[in-house]
Amino acid sequence: MAKEYSFDISAKIDMQSFKNAINLVDKEVANRYDFKGTPYEINYKEKDKLLVLIASSDNKLEALKDIVIAKLLKQNLSSKVLEELKTEDSSGNNRKVTFKIVDYIESKEAKKITAEIKNLKLKVTAQIEGDSIRVKGAKLDDLQKVIATIRSMEWEAPLVFENMR
Repeated sequence: MAKEYSFDISAKIDMQSFKNAINLVDKEVANRYDFKGTPYEINYKEKDKLLVLIASSDNKLEALKDIVIAKLLKQNLSSKVLEELKTEDSSGNNRKVTFKIVDYIESKEAKKITAEIKNLKLKVTAQIEGDSIRVKGAKLDDLQKVIATIRSMEWEAPLVFENMR
């Protein structure tokens, strides 16, 4: 019997890298000239999987968002790990933005991914298993084609390809 190869598609993020990025943001903002003397907050709520940014104005809030995304990218994390939920006024004439941390593939999107894999008409099978998608096939080349194709498409979740066996 021929050997079968497989890999998983998931949206897991390295939480230690995420925390490092948030710590780096705090250090950079503390040293930036444009933030001197102005109030700002960076709150990471680990249990709720939320990131809350508070700044004195919309301009400062946008600068804070840009710094966060830059630090995430330097830690090899996608900017898609953050989904903006709402921007609102906060106490003390401040502005506040709340982000949800995305570390899963929604079922709708998982179904779209498996449909795209089937449309490739390769000899592979894609199966949704909990919060990941297992792709199996007899040829490594077919699996690599699947990875290349799925990577080239635009998805909501920050996809990670792992456990290649």
